[in-house]
Amino acid sequence: MGISFAAATQQFHLYNDRISYVMKVLRDGHLGQLYFGARLPEDRDYGHFVHTDYYRPTTAYVFDNEYGFSREHLRQEYPSYGTTDFREGAVELAQPDGSHITDFCYVSHEIVAGKPKLPGLPATYVEADDEADTLLVRLRDEKTGVELVLSYTIFRDFDAIARNAYFVNKGSETVALTRAMSLAIDLPDADYDFVQFSGWWGRERQKSVTHLRPGIQSIGSLRGQSGHVHNPFFILKRPQADEQQGEAIGFSLVYSGNFLAQAEVDTFDVTRVTMGIHPQEFCWQLAPSDSFQTPEAVMVWSDHGLNGMSQNFHKLYRTRLARGVWRDKVRPILINNWEATYFDFDEEKLVRIAKTAHDVGVELFVLDDGWFSTRCGETSGLGDWWPNTDRLPNGITGLAERINALGMKFGLWVELEMVNKDSELYRAHPDWILHTEGRHASHGRKQYVLDFSRPEVVDYIHDSIYKVLSTAKIDYIKWDMNRSITECGSAGWGPEHQGEIFHRYILGVYSLYERLTHEFPNILFESCASGGGRFDPGMFYYAPQCWTSDDSDGGERLRIQYGTSYAYPVSFMGSHVSIAPNHQVFRETSLKLRGDVAYFGTFGYELDLGKLSAKELEEVREQICFMKKYRKLIQQGTFYRLKDPFTGNVAAWMVVSDDRRQAIVGYYKMLAHPCTPYTWMKLAGLDEAAAYKVRIDDREEMGVFTGAELMRAGLDTTDFSAGEQSHEEGKHCTDFWSRLFVLEAE
Repeated sequence: MGISFAAATQQFHLYNDRISYVMKVLRDGHLGQLYFGARLPEDRDYGHFVHTDYYRPTTAYVFDNEYGFSREHLRQEYPSYGTTDFREGAVELAQPDGSHITDFCYVSHEIVAGKPKLPGLPATYVEADDEADTLLVRLRDEKTGVELVLSYTIFRDFDAIARNAYFVNKGSETVALTRAMSLAIDLPDADYDFVQFSGWWGRERQKSVTHLRPGIQSIGSLRGQSGHVHNPFFILKRPQADEQQGEAIGFSLVYSGNFLAQAEVDTFDVTRVTMGIHPQEFCWQLAPSDSFQTPEAVMVWSDHGLNGMSQNFHKLYRTRLARGVWRDKVRPILINNWEATYFDFDEEKLVRIAKTAHDVGVELFVLDDGWFSTRCGETSGLGDWWPNTDRLPNGITGLAERINALGMKFGLWVELEMVNKDSELYRAHPDWILHTEGRHASHGRKQYVLDFSRPEVVDYIHDSIYKVLSTAKIDYIKWDMNRSITECGSAGWGPEHQGEIFHRYILGVYSLYERLTHEFPNILFESCASGGGRFDPGMFYYAPQCWTSDDSDGGERLRIQYGTSYAYPVSFMGSHVSIAPNHQVFRETSLKLRGDVAYFGTFGYELDLGKLSAKELEEVREQICFMKKYRKLIQQGTFYRLKDPFTGNVAAWMVVSDDRRQAIVGYYKMLAHPCTPYTWMKLAGLDEAAAYKVRIDDREEMGVFTGAELMRAGLDTTDFSAGEQSHEEGKHCTDFWSRLFVLEAE
C-alpha cells in the first residue's frame, strides 16, 4: 500500500496489493484521470492514457493557436462546466459578477499516513495509521481565491478509494457554492451495466439493471433524506460480470440527505460518474475565510464479480464505518410490541408479552410508539419526550425495572426529529418546524419536521431525551423518522442561507446522534425511517443497524434483503419474524419461512407470542436456539449471493466463517411447481480440500461432500422442489418455503 508522486511527470499513483488509482496534473493545471482498476506497476509513466493529440471538428481548445488540448476530450478528476468541457461538472461557484466559471489549478499536495476525520460528518476511519494512506491535493481558483482540497484515501485491506472535497474561501468576496460533488471520475469507455436499487415504502432496494447509453442515467433524492425511492449506491459492471466473476465498480455515498448519483456517457463513450449532495435546493454561502466540507464517497473495484465487490463494502463498513461497543458484538434477539399492540397497550399487557418472549429465549423487549406525553395515536404528542403515566404508572424507569427483573434488556422507540401540532413543544415554539414563511406547511402523518438546522432546537430535543435515557436502564433505542421534508425553510436563518437548510438539517441530526452515542455508549442504536427510508452509510456511522423495511413478509423480504446486501452487511439489517397473515401484504407464510429469512439479519420478533399455539411457541424456541448458536457466523461471516429472486423463482445466499470451517446456506422457493427438474446449486467460498458434513435445517444428515464438489458440481436441491410433498403433509400449498443447509468441516 502506498502513494507515489513522480515530479517529472506530475503523476500520482495510489495502490495496494490489488488495485491502482492513477492521475496526473495536466498541462492546464487541472487533474486528469488516468486509471482505476487492477494493480499496475508503480514505476511506470502512464501519461500516454491522456488523449491530446489531434484536432476534432466543432471542438473548443484551451490554449491559443493550438488544436490538441480540449477538456471536452480529457478524462478529469474534478471537472467544471464551461471552459471547453460541456459535460456536467463536479463544482460550480456563483460569483459576485454573475459568473459561474471556475479554473481550479494544482498548487501543492501532501501525503499523510492514515485517514483524517471529517468534522461533523460520518466517514470511514482507520484504527492505526498503517491501515491507509491519504493524498490531499490542493487546487486554487485564482480569480475568486477559493481553494479546493481533494482527498483520496487508499486502504491496505480493502479494494476501495474514499474521496471527499473541501472548499475554503481565501478571497475577499463572498461566493456561493451551488454544486460540490464528493466524487467525480471519468472512465475510458461505456460498456457497463448500470445497477441501481430503487423502490418505495415496503419494497425498498429492488435491483434494476440497464445498460449505459449516451446521455445521463441518474438516481437521487430531494426528500431531505436518502429515501426509499433510490439508495445512495449504484454499481457499474461489465455486461458479462455476474456474482462470481467479472469487473464491477461500486459507488457509495456516506450521507443521509439529498443526493445525486449519475453516469454521463458522452458521444465518445467516455463515462463520467459524479456523486454527492444534490445541487437542486443547494446553495452554500462562502464568505471570506468560510469553508465547506462535502460528505465522503467510497468507490470499490472488483474483478471477482458482484460478490467480491459487496464483500469489500461489507467488511469496510462493518469494521471501519460502524463504531462503538456494538460494532463487533452479536446482536440481541428482540421482540417489538408494535404489530402486537400498535397504540393499544398498558404496562400489564407489555409485561405479559415480555414474559412470554423471555420464556422462549428472547433477550430484549422493545417498547415502540405511544409511551410518551398524550400519544395515543399518530395525531399528538411528538416532541414531548416524557412518559405517559396514564399508560405507564411507573414511568419508563418502572417498566424497565420490571423487564430487567425478567432477565431481559429493555429498549425504546423514539422519533426525535418530528413534532405534532398537538403538543406542548409546538404550542410553545411554532416556528421550530421547517417551513417557508408565507407558504402552507404540508403534513405527513399529522406530523412536521423540526428545524434541526437550528442548534437551539437540537439542544432542546437532546435535553428532553437525555432525561429519559439517564433515569432508566435502557439498552436499545430505535430512532425513527417517518416523513420527508417539504417547504424546506428556516426561521432561524436569513434569506441568503435558505439554500443551506437541507444540509444543515442533516448536520443537526448527525450532531444529536454524536452527542447521544457518546453520552450513552452502551446503548445499541437502530436507525429507522418508515423502515428503510434512510438506510445509508451515514446512519451506520452512528447506529450499527437499521430497520430494513416496514414490510416484514418473508417473501417480500427475500428481495429487500437480497438487494440490500449489494452494499450493506447482514449485521446492518434489522429483520424480524412477524405474524401471518402479514400486516403489509396479508400473505400467509409458514413460521419456518419467516424465520429462515429473518436469520440473515439482526433477528427478532414483531408479534404477540402469547397468541401462538404451543406447537408454534416450540418452533419459536427452536428458532431462537438456532440463531444464538450461529449468529456470530451469520452476522460476521463472509456473505455470498447464490440465486437471484429478481430473476427467478428461487432465492439463495450463504455465509462462510473466516476460517471456512462453517457455512450456512439459505435456500428459498417462492412458487411451487409439480415434478420439477433435477436441480444443483453451486456454493461459494468453501475450502476445496475440506470435507463438509451437510445437515438440513441443522437436524437431518444429508451427507459428507468436499468443498470442491460443492462449489464445482453443486449441492443437490432436487428433493426440495417436489410439489407432491404438500399432499403428504396435509398442506394445501408449498408456495414460499425454505430450507437451511448447515455445513461443518470434519
